[in-house]
Amino acid sequence: ITRADDNIAATAITTAIQEAKMYLARFDLVQLFGTDTDEPTINDDYLKSLVKDLACWHLLRLSNVHADHAAFRIAYTDALATLKNIMAGQAQPQGWPYATIASADLPDGDAISWHSNPRRENFF
Repeated sequence: ITRADDNIAATAITTAIQEAKMYLARFDLVQLFGTDTDEPTINDDYLKSLVKDLACWHLLRLSNVHADHAAFRIAYTDALATLKNIMAGQAQPQGWPYATIASADLPDGDAISWHSNPRRENFF
């Protein structure tokens, strides 16, 4: 599929990592995925497996239309379902650190506001 071009595989991997990061925003992504210069501090094989399934699908989409995509499509949709469950809080991976929110990012004050629609006045 890559025809000896490592940039195509690197693009598929980068796309898969970005897709996984969209679902895992409440976790510390620097510790899970690292940065361009630093390696990740959390080495989780399950997260790697999910990203590999995503990357395989992104790479396989470039292949011949006659290739068997069914197994990879199932693995891709299963990985997305797992990431959605983690995002919704229905699944909690052990050892994944949550992102810390700096107090400078929080709004001032402790007030809570809520609103409602105007009262309806229907007469029959």
